[in-house]
Amino acid sequence: MSRAAFEALALAAYRERKISAAQLRHLLGYETRMEVDGFLKSHGVELEYTLEDIERDRDTHRQLGL
Repeated sequence: MSRAAFEALALAAYRERKISAAQLRHLLGYETRMEVDGFLKSHGVELEYTLEDIERDRDTHRQLGL
C-alpha cells in the first residue's frame, strides 16, 4: 500500500473517531503532537480540543507553576 493510501485510511479512521490523535501519531510515525496537528491541518481537519483536554492542560500548567 502506498504511503498516500495509508494516510488516507488513517485520516478517515480519525475523522470517524475510530482512532485517537495519539493513535494516529503512532500509525503515521510522527514523534510529536504538533506533527499530527500539522498533518490534520494540511488535510482540512479541525483539531478536537475537549473540555477534558483543557482541564488536563490547566493541571499541567499548575504543576509547572505557569
